[in-house]
Amino acid sequence: MCGYQQADEAAARVFIERVSPVLLRYFLVQPLNRRFADDLMQETWMRIHKARHTWRRGEPVLPWIFAIARHTRLDGYRRRRRRESRETLVATPPEVIALGEHSAPATTGLVDMLERLPESQRDVVLMLKVSDMSMEEVARATSSTVGAIKQKAHRAYARLREMIEKEGT
Repeated sequence: MCGYQQADEAAARVFIERVSPVLLRYFLVQPLNRRFADDLMQETWMRIHKARHTWRRGEPVLPWIFAIARHTRLDGYRRRRRRESRETLVATPPEVIALGEHSAPATTGLVDMLERLPESQRDVVLMLKVSDMSMEEVARATSSTVGAIKQKAHRAYARLREMIEKEGT
């Protein structure tokens, strides 16, 4: 990130190659964003590029990036909602193949369960488990406290356990 801030092309390339898969996974796991994952990732990189001077050396990079990604996702959702409220569908477009359709049945079930979680809890689980971020990094990325993240994670895990027990019997 330091090299990227100083316009080092090689450092920027390495930085983008390392972070892009994590960002894409973040957008693909969320059901409403699957169709727009590439667009959201591109928009996130544009925002990262414009705001790269705001990252402070010595601070963790992932929380800063995920905060930008989260706001990009929310802005994209709001933009789509505004557009959809003004548009009238003439014909239903073909469905995009969902991520879970190519996955193992257990993974499909988990993706379905994650979709049923409240958005804030789902984000926390995805950042903690899929993106392998620490509690502190997730707290920074979501602009909340570590205690609030622990609470959301605990509630999400409890809800997932209930779903697994209910569907397992």
